[in-house]
Amino acid sequence: MATDIDLHLGRRLRRRRRLLGLTQQQLAIQVGIRFQQIQKYECGANRISAARLWQLAEALETPISYFYDGLAEAMERKEQAGANGGEMFSRKETLDLIQAYYQLGERPRRRLLDLAKSLHTEGEVVS
Repeated sequence: MATDIDLHLGRRLRRRRRLLGLTQQQLAIQVGIRFQQIQKYECGANRISAARLWQLAEALETPISYFYDGLAEAMERKEQAGANGGEMFSRKETLDLIQAYYQLGERPRRRLLDLAKSLHTEGEVVS
């Protein structure tokens, strides 16, 4: 069973890998493991050992501390918000949407935001 720390490290691993434009396969080759292991690390199913974290940090050209950045704050938020706090922003769909949004110009971004807000209010039940 994944702990909150395993999940946080996995999210940070995924984020850094994607920022560098690497696939799971490419990263796995660099550290000498199979891509399935990267998948398990990223979803928190497998715990990342200290030695492996060192290899991953080297391959991703980042200090080990990167993986722990924001951990204390995330744990506090989770305690305050309950079990589902912040999970929305770790989803691939959310990250893809944000990336596509910021590739648009300013005017299309405003129009898209207005559209999203109008769709949200249309779906609400008025009592």
